[in-house]
Amino acid sequence: MAWLTVLQIVLVLVVMVYFGSNLLHLARVRPAAAPLPRMPFVSVCVPARNEERDLEACLTSLLNQDYPDYEVIVVDDHSTDRTPEIIQALKAKHPNLKTIHSASLPEGWYGKPFALHQASQQAKGTLLLFTDADPVFEPHALASAVHFMQLRRLDMVTLMPRALFGSFWERAVQPIVFGLIAGLSRFRRINDPNDAHAMGFGAFILVTRDLYRKMGGHEAVRARILEDISLARVAKQHGGKMIAADGKRLFSIRMYHSFREIWEGWRKNVFLAFKQSIPKTVYYAAMILGFTVTPWLLLLCNALLDSADWVQALSTVALLLVLFTEVSLCEELGLTGWTIWILPLGGVVVVGILVNSMIHVLFKKQSMWRGRRYAHPT
Repeated sequence: MAWLTVLQIVLVLVVMVYFGSNLLHLARVRPAAAPLPRMPFVSVCVPARNEERDLEACLTSLLNQDYPDYEVIVVDDHSTDRTPEIIQALKAKHPNLKTIHSASLPEGWYGKPFALHQASQQAKGTLLLFTDADPVFEPHALASAVHFMQLRRLDMVTLMPRALFGSFWERAVQPIVFGLIAGLSRFRRINDPNDAHAMGFGAFILVTRDLYRKMGGHEAVRARILEDISLARVAKQHGGKMIAADGKRLFSIRMYHSFREIWEGWRKNVFLAFKQSIPKTVYYAAMILGFTVTPWLLLLCNALLDSADWVQALSTVALLLVLFTEVSLCEELGLTGWTIWILPLGGVVVVGILVNSMIHVLFKKQSMWRGRRYAHPT
């Protein structure tokens, strides 16, 4: 038990140092008000497939931006719910809303990339903003992102939203997932134009039309489940200067509302994010359990076995460091402090999602999303 306890505190310290140093390289976008020195025309492209729950709030927030020259293009991707009705009702009120009824999905394309490809074909903007149908944007969001892009002289900027939480399972599981994403996002390397490492967040990708054409647009990522990360990688391969930044003050999103949505939503892509590597999946599963679950187990075991005082003290310190880190994470996400007590359960669930995602891709050779089945996903 002594050696396990020493190993535990070493793991905790390594994780804390890594996350702390990684966040030092995370840029944060501040609100900016129009008019800006330069205000290029922006085309906002939104794919919508069965999005009746969130679409109206999303589009309304986009159509009420404090920015003079922009358009919003929404693609109805064969929705079977009230999505088309919502789009038509908003179109009657907002002349700068353009609508596209998606063509049939061609061979070799996945749904979201094809929807955004169609929107880009109709877009007039010098800048293109690709987003999802569920974020809600502050009125200053567009002006702030454009201003940030101009100040940094970027070709692409991708932003992380402020996360909203409702149900018990969202509060238990989502912080662990977001922590994992932060761990995978090496911001110093992502923001280095000479480093091939890249990250894209599908809720907000703002790119110049020149770079988008140069890289081949969404056709270059037409068969990618993780089209946002792939788009960022292709952008870097074509010499684009990009930054992944914190956009919590610009927009927010509640990604999933129930346990089932959380499980299916992350299952579709988390194993692909590890490049279908079993060793990587096992490694990250062990790291998640090692940080969220085993500190509690070791403290309990050391107490029950009446381990040496220094061993019990060490396991107590390890758990306190974990709790401190989790409190900091909850503060960053806007969650109350009591959430830390359910994060061990969230860690177990996330590991279950990792295993299930691996099984679906490796053995069932498929990924499911929005009622579509993708064979041999990449």
